[in-house]
Amino acid sequence: MRFTPRGYGGTRRTPDQVKREGWKEQGLLAVALDDDRLTWPERELVRQLGEKLYGKRPQDGEATR
Repeated sequence: MRFTPRGYGGTRRTPDQVKREGWKEQGLLAVALDDDRLTWPERELVRQLGEKLYGKRPQDGEATR
């Protein structure tokens, strides 16, 4: 017995594949601040852009508003 209709099977994309396709197809960029592929200045730039666009992140232990 099949649990999915024909044509709906396949493999699930990895989060990195989703991010890569989002960048290439729609110009969207998803970056984690703790990504090991980034240098400290690159992480700092990402943090500053995030704060400029969306505001500061709550610190550890603070309640979200």
